[in-house]
Amino acid sequence: MPDRIYLDHASGSPLRPEALDAMTAYLHAHGGNPSSLHREGKEALNALENARRTVADILAASPTEVTFTSGGTESVNTAIKGVALAEWQAGTGNHIITTEAEHQATLNSCRYLERFGFEVTYLPVDRFGLITPADVAAAITPRTVLVSVMYANNEVGSVLPIAEIARAVREQERALDRRIALHTDAVQAPGMVSADMASLGVDLLSLSAHKFGGPEGVGALAIRRATPFLPLMDGGVQERRRRAGTENVAGAIGMATALALAEAERPRTAPRLRRLRDRLIDGIASSLPSAQLNGPRMERLSNNVNFSFPGVDGESLLMALDRQGIAASAGSACAHVTWEPSHVLLAMGRTLEEASGALRLSLGRATTDAEIDAALAIVPRVVRELASTRA
Repeated sequence: MPDRIYLDHASGSPLRPEALDAMTAYLHAHGGNPSSLHREGKEALNALENARRTVADILAASPTEVTFTSGGTESVNTAIKGVALAEWQAGTGNHIITTEAEHQATLNSCRYLERFGFEVTYLPVDRFGLITPADVAAAITPRTVLVSVMYANNEVGSVLPIAEIARAVREQERALDRRIALHTDAVQAPGMVSADMASLGVDLLSLSAHKFGGPEGVGALAIRRATPFLPLMDGGVQERRRRAGTENVAGAIGMATALALAEAERPRTAPRLRRLRDRLIDGIASSLPSAQLNGPRMERLSNNVNFSFPGVDGESLLMALDRQGIAASAGSACAHVTWEPSHVLLAMGRTLEEASGALRLSLGRATTDAEIDAALAIVPRVVRELASTRA
């Protein structure tokens, strides 16, 4: 049995050796600021733009449409606030549409804008964490300037019909005779589903490198040309004036390397993880009949397993599993500091007890059959032990 079993890739997937090697090679050979005019600066700029082209190619975007950020949270904040403030300044409108099951980066960005007079519609999700294109279309008003719907839910793995939602938004655009920006939080997508912006039909797409084997502290925001946008960071002219501040060149190189590998391996990795995911779901469900699978069985990320265990405290479960050598989570790592019940599960109609007794097991490219075997031996036993102590 493995000493440690890492099943928290949705929170952060370990840095790929190839990404580390690419970053290290750059750091050893270069030290210039990409905004400088000397040779060292030009070499740094060339490395940065090569990374940008790699990311853009995978997203089916132009390199000029890709902005490097500090991670998913900044990318989401920048997308939502940047579009909303630009449209407010232009007098176009002040209405935003999102869902109740988004990441806190989206929800808190919207709540921030509400303090300044923006109106936000938080669409309810169904018991699987999904919404329909019709739900979105029905919420659009003449004052709507932005729709922000995540591509794949970070807690329960629901994959939303973004391309269909995009078509519904475009139909409403034609009726209103003006553009409505569509943003998707695609942080969980790389390596699992395609993040091709052209196929998805979105105007803005957010990524975070450490979710697919890149370094922590770097992300990207792709912004289609002609999308209304006001930068949130003021200073120099970096990132085509969209984000001031000296760029993290090594981080961008690591992100581009990891993203390229994740996309190249996706045709093999996603089906393999889907098989392991299904083994884990079926094994837990058969061993623990009271366990409740959260999220859909089919429209689900290949690496996501999420169960609620009635009568079991989620925090106690995570600590017990950690002692048994399994790293897991209850949902978003961003919520664990305060340990609040999952807002996603509550939005899906789970009770407070069910939301408080949730476990997320998220697989990665290095996850093995032996680790799934071990998890199936450990998780049901630990859940039974904790349930018996509360009985």
